Amino acid sequence: MQLLDGKAISSQIKAEIKEEVEQWIAGGGKKPHLAAILVGQDGASETYVASKIRSCEEIGFTSTLLRFEPDITEAALLEAVQSLNNDPDVDGFIVQLPLPKHITENTVMEAVDPAKDVDGFHPVNVGKMCKGLPSYISATPFGILEMLIRAKIETNGKHCVVIGRSQIVGLPMSILMQRNEYPGNCTVTITHSKTQNLKEICQTADILIVALGRPEFVTADYVKEGAVVIDVGISRVADDTKKSGFSIRGDVNFNDVAPKTSYITPVPGGVGLMTICGLLTNTFKAARKEIYK
Repeated sequence: MQLLDGKAISSQIKAEIKEEVEQWIAGGGKKPHLAAILVGQDGASETYVASKIRSCEEIGFTSTLLRFEPDITEAALLEAVQSLNNDPDVDGFIVQLPLPKHITENTVMEAVDPAKDVDGFHPVNVGKMCKGLPSYISATPFGILEMLIRAKIETNGKHCVVIGRSQIVGLPMSILMQRNEYPGNCTVTITHSKTQNLKEICQTADILIVALGRPEFVTADYVKEGAVVIDVGISRVADDTKKSGFSIRGDVNFNDVAPKTSYITPVPGGVGLMTICGLLTNTFKAARKEIYK
């Protein structure tokens, strides 16, 4: 078993981006600018956005955080989105999810200018990705692809099983892993909560990508010997032994599953750190007008 160390890989990627940014600015380029909209005080969202801002500072980006109370109206939030769309200094921005229940997430996400949609959630970017055209790839799938590339994991002809069909992870991963390029050329099975014989399907996977949102759901009897296991899940689980009162767990029971795998991601310290690298990469592409001229 080899660990796919998100901390080490993400540090390497950020160092590479930082060097490119320095060269870009030295050549007369504008300092890349990433903005974030945060609604409410969700603990996980606060932590994630803070990490993004910290990463921007590390690699030489400008960052802006717009905070709003949880009772903001949808109309007011859409005005804030439009303001960022129209700001020539902002290269890309994200609207941190989840949003309060009175706001329709799809309405807000579709209001983001596709050229500034560095999360890769807009239907235009998703559609371009599906057709193999230049686009912003959703940050988490991007991070997973980078892990596979840097570990030189063979994907050609392999059976990839994805658990979860979310528009953020499961759906784009299923499309990306079957593309006629590397990483890709897999035979892909996408599964979800209504899938019958889920365990038996997972047992056939050479590459198992788990994005279900159920802590420690996947146990050793779901995994075949030598499989590559990518755990996207991250949940807070009550833990009296911790000062915080909780532990962070993935969707995979790591201690149970790891001995059977060839490669596996830890939680924390795996895919989550790679997601930020995807966001930074997309923002730099936006600054350089690589996707939208």
